[in-house]
Formats: sequence, C-alpha cells, structure tokens
Amino acid sequence: MFETVRIGTRASKLSLWQANHVADLIRDCHGDRIVEIKTYRTRGDLNQKAALPLIGGKGIFTEALEKALRRREIDFAVHSLKDLPVENADGLAIGAIPERGDHRDVLLSRSGATLAQLPTGARLGTGSLRRRAQLLALRPDLQMMDIRGNVPTRIGKLLAHDSPYHALVLAAAGLHRLALTDHISELFDSKQMISAAGQGALAIQCRCEGDSLAFLARLDDAPTARAIEAERTFLHNLGAGCSLPVGAYAYVKDNTLRMRGRVTSLDGSRQIDVAGEIHAIDGPDGLLMARELGSSLAQETLEKGGRQILDGIAPGALSAREE
Repeated sequence: MFETVRIGTRASKLSLWQANHVADLIRDCHGDRIVEIKTYRTRGDLNQKAALPLIGGKGIFTEALEKALRRREIDFAVHSLKDLPVENADGLAIGAIPERGDHRDVLLSRSGATLAQLPTGARLGTGSLRRRAQLLALRPDLQMMDIRGNVPTRIGKLLAHDSPYHALVLAAAGLHRLALTDHISELFDSKQMISAAGQGALAIQCRCEGDSLAFLARLDDAPTARAIEAERTFLHNLGAGCSLPVGAYAYVKDNTLRMRGRVTSLDGSRQIDVAGEIHAIDGPDGLLMARELGSSLAQETLEKGGRQILDGIAPGALSAREE
C-alpha cells in the first residue's frame, strides 16, 4: 500500500517546506517510502491583486488540490490548516494533523519598533480581517493597508526603499519554517491578538477511504487534533469562514483543554472575548469533548452579541469599505 506516496501542495517556499516536512514524517512512520511532491496553483495564487476577502468563495487556497485528490493525481494534499474551510469537502477528509508549530501572530517593522512604538497613523499591511480588526482595537489610529504575496514577497515589500508600509503582521510559524525570524519586531500574546483557528498547524487531506485514513493515522498528534477540533467547531458554529474577524486558540496541558475565542468588529470598536476549559481530554471521547467546548463557547459568543457583529460584515459592506 502506497509504495510511492504522491503529495500535492502549492508552489510557494512555505508550502514546499510543509510538504517536505510531511514527507519526512511519512518516511519516519512508514519506513523509507518513495515520496513525490506535485505543485498546483490555486485561485488565491492566480489572483495576487485583489484583497483576499474580495476574491470570494470557500477554499481559494485549497480547491485545486482537492480536485487533484478526486482525480487521483495525488494521494494526499498538504495545507496550512487555517486555509481549509470548516466543512469537509465532499468525499475528502483531514486524515492527520501533525504536531502544531507556533500559533502566534508577529509584527515586522522597518525600524524594529513594537506596535506601541509605531508612530501615530502608521501604515500597517495585512491581508487578514481578523488581524486588521484586532490591531485597530489596540491602536485605532493605525492606517490599515492590504498586502498580498507569499512570506518572502511581503517582507520584501516592507523593506523596499519606497515601501508604503511602516510594518506588517504575519504568522510566526511561517517565519520559523523559512528561517526568517530575524525580521520579527514583536511576538503577540493571546491577550493582544488571538490567532486564526488552526494557525500554525498543518492538515493532511485525503480521500475518505480506509487505506488512506489508516496510512495517515500514525502522523496524527492527538493533543493538536483536539485543540483544532475545538477551534474549528467554534468557527463553524458562529457561521464564520476563515476570512472573517474571528480568533480561536486552544491547547492541551495536564489533560485539560483550554480555549479562548474572540470576535471583533471591523473597526475594532467592539470586541467579544470568551474562554473555557474541559478536563480529562485524553480519553477516547476527547474529540467529542473538544467539539462540545467549541460549541459552548460559540453559543456564549452569540449570546454576548457576536451575531450582530458578524451579520454586519456582509460582502456588499466589505466591498464598499475596501474601495
């Protein structure tokens, strides 16, 4: 079974690092397998000009790989988990979630300044509504500017002599994986910025077939998988996609799953925070318990006014704002 393993991925340096990391895990778990890596371009890669929320549709970074899985061109697809829609694609499943990397967001600034040290009205680049909203909650004076491109491209745009940006925000995990941490000016803790559901984690997607699921089972990290289950359930029960201003972070320690969630209005003026924990998470019902925690925190968020915030972010309103 799977004497040659075919992995599909996007073609960026970070995506290739992630695919090669999974290839190494496969070799570690299943002996010296032959692993082939095939690259694909997604809608998000093909359109590098429009702001991500305006491209529209689910799976802008994943659907090309999912089509390749269904056509049996590849056996598995490797994704940044935060890019995957919370609903499984028809006929496909997340077969494994390896141990998570750094979940945090980081600030990169031209001068090395932290967020508090940036000048009044500083121009900050981000393609994420979640980051944008949470940053405005911390610094309402900031001028938020869209920025596109892979990690090295964004850093290049920041450091260019004619750059319009004072700073930008990226995921810590990508900088660690590409050995670009020297550019970090500040690491945000979860009180400042709650990361996106699944941030820092990888998803290995496969067809819903017994052989595929059994093959990937040994690559799965149970504490990470349970934390991610809580985060994605929170997102799903809010009716929020990965492009909306919702943060969720969970982790397992001492057999306890702890989670924080946050919904923020686009202008940062209103923010709803929730937190909870559940014990004895290491048992056979761990995934179900994680799902229950995510669901209960989503319900609490809605009761505190989260629905009004999210309902106000209609596509039309977003387009008008971006223009």
